[in-house]
Amino acid sequence: MTQIPRPEHPQPQMKREHWKNLNGEWDFSFDFGCSGIDQKWQEGKTDWEKKILVPFCPESDLSGIGYKDFIPGVWYHRTITLTGEELKGDLLLHFGAVDYDARVWINGVEAGRHQGGYVSFTFDITKLVKEGENDITLFAADDVRSGKQPKGKQSHFFYSIGCDYTRTTGIWQTVWLEWVPESYIEKVQYYPNLAEATLGIKAVVKGQGTLEAKAFYGGEPCGSVSAKSEGGTVTMTLPLSRLEKWEPGHGRLYDLTLTYGEDKVESYFGMREVRLDGEKFLINDKSVFQRLVLDQGFYPDGIYTAPTEEALVKDVELSMAAGFNGARLHQKVFEPLFLYHCDKAGYLVWGEQGCWGLDYSNPAALKYFLPEWMEALERDFNHPAIIGWCPFNETWDYEGRRQDDSLLANVYKMTKLYDTTRPCIDTSGNYHVVTDIYDLHNYEQDPAKFAATYESFKQGGDLEDNHGYRQTPVKGIPTFISEYGGIKWDEEGVGKDGWGYGAGPATKEEFLNRYKGLTDALLDNPHMFAFCYTQLYDVEQELNGLYTYERKPKFDMDVIKAINARKAAIED
Repeated sequence: MTQIPRPEHPQPQMKREHWKNLNGEWDFSFDFGCSGIDQKWQEGKTDWEKKILVPFCPESDLSGIGYKDFIPGVWYHRTITLTGEELKGDLLLHFGAVDYDARVWINGVEAGRHQGGYVSFTFDITKLVKEGENDITLFAADDVRSGKQPKGKQSHFFYSIGCDYTRTTGIWQTVWLEWVPESYIEKVQYYPNLAEATLGIKAVVKGQGTLEAKAFYGGEPCGSVSAKSEGGTVTMTLPLSRLEKWEPGHGRLYDLTLTYGEDKVESYFGMREVRLDGEKFLINDKSVFQRLVLDQGFYPDGIYTAPTEEALVKDVELSMAAGFNGARLHQKVFEPLFLYHCDKAGYLVWGEQGCWGLDYSNPAALKYFLPEWMEALERDFNHPAIIGWCPFNETWDYEGRRQDDSLLANVYKMTKLYDTTRPCIDTSGNYHVVTDIYDLHNYEQDPAKFAATYESFKQGGDLEDNHGYRQTPVKGIPTFISEYGGIKWDEEGVGKDGWGYGAGPATKEEFLNRYKGLTDALLDNPHMFAFCYTQLYDVEQELNGLYTYERKPKFDMDVIKAINARKAAIED
């Protein structure tokens, strides 16, 4: 393949001029016995059995392999050539995501290890490389049935089943090199202040220098600030001469140029604030009804990985065309480039983790979950599109054992400690322990019964909770039904061997009437601030999407949009 797959820069908030995309053909071998390290494959194996197209996982068709059975271990190898000029300064090796337990060697010397299948990680390989040819070798171990790693919607059976789908193993996001000077910007956080028209900046830098930030809107300068540093943490406030608010449907983004000595980073930010006011969710002090849809982040040919950047953009566009203003990014930490396009579109999203597969009853689950979750919070903190966090989803009993409530409580507390700017739902649907927002899931298919369930709550009474035996609704805080609908519709004919919630309608007219009845019940409830419909598109055997798995509309989206977009009772 002559063209590099997924050639775009994978991290729009930290773009440097000097970088190299390492996607493309790599050497590849399965390691079903996970014995490659004992056999010292990392020290110079040459008889690699296959070639794989990175960044696509070996289960996907786009990888060139398409192996669908369980894969306990995989190896990758690639040789890169570096010039003497490229050895000046520091050299960083980035992985967008590797599922699950990754170890990396440079020229046979271990560069580092990372556990967690959803977030990015970086190794400084400056001291491990040399002029000329250099070998990069990676081993990834993956066991979705262990109870010790979050797997999200990856099936723990051989076949995809119900609402679980094809697995992902190994590299599934972009791999890249990045050259930085000895003094450089390691990471940065942004804190918008609308009342003062300022941007708070908190950066971590390496070495001595002066950190300077210059903001632009539409190409026009609108503020700058600088501060000297000996290294470590730098905080400063950037005043803006022009205030443009980031709002739902209007992703007004500022460009930001950061320099530290010889280091230069191109970034961006949005001026947006969120806060809770009683039962209302305020965005820039305005009550906005969140018309959300469940987005699973799966692709027919790439599984977890979108085949192109255009495919990422299309999913946002398809959702907005159906009248949604946001999504729950479900059971998966989505890639930064997708979040960038949400930022550009003014598209509201909830950041989640793929928590399913973890044994929630085991107190030791904290050590398997929290480190990666904190990495996700740190990586995605600056995205204005992310208006809340939800680390867990439906924490059902694990092999008959109830969840360890302290696990959910501690993850909630750490989330709030790290990010004071956003609300956090401890676990979506069930079983709540401590939460800023109370949400439930309800897949009742009869609109009359569905509406009757929340009639008392609509009139100011108690919220009827289908899990009331395990959790108690919290009064006076924002509440919504964060999964509903899931109406099965198969474009190839009702009755096909597919999966959905309840009995599917017989006609499209019946579908639309059901959709409208369920949705109206939530829009008309003055104590509901949002809804989330299941789901945007079909995934494999799950046929309850508004679009097919290939992203073709099943219905007249103008009709769906008209149902979704009308004013809600709680909205300003």
